[in-house]
Amino acid sequence: MKKIAILVADLYDDNELYYPYYRLLEEGYQVDLIGAIANTTYKSKHGLPAVTTHAAKDVSAKDYDGLVIPGGFSPDYMRRSSDIVSFTKDMDALKKPMAAICHGAWLMASACDLKNKNMTCFFSIKDDIIHAGANYVDEAVVVDGHLVTSRTPKDLPVFVKTFISVLEK
Repeated sequence: MKKIAILVADLYDDNELYYPYYRLLEEGYQVDLIGAIANTTYKSKHGLPAVTTHAAKDVSAKDYDGLVIPGGFSPDYMRRSSDIVSFTKDMDALKKPMAAICHGAWLMASACDLKNKNMTCFFSIKDDIIHAGANYVDEAVVVDGHLVTSRTPKDLPVFVKTFISVLEK
């Protein structure tokens, strides 16, 4: 059974966390919610709770087959955690499938090698990924190697479907 990590921090976007979470479970994946601290409740931007199963410092990228980075304001908090940044860097170095939607690309800008990668994100942070070396593309989903990115919650159906297809390759 493939294992997927979904990162969690306060002010995550409800749909961008739970839509991939349940779709990946439906496909038969084990899905772990990983945050800065294990067994901690993080609240979405609308107050919905998500309880982490693991702390980033206690997991290894070698044990996961893929990573999902939801948006909302949470990626700004995620990149303040050296453990989350290290885990994300390790996933990138191993070229594991990584999916970021909306503001999730903020964490990729801090943790991943984005030089000459084609990516998309929420339009207000496109400068961040450009400054990190990526080429911004305004499309519902963009795949470049092991990276899958999307713009907004309205892109979730194609985002998750595409991420699953990348996982299955």
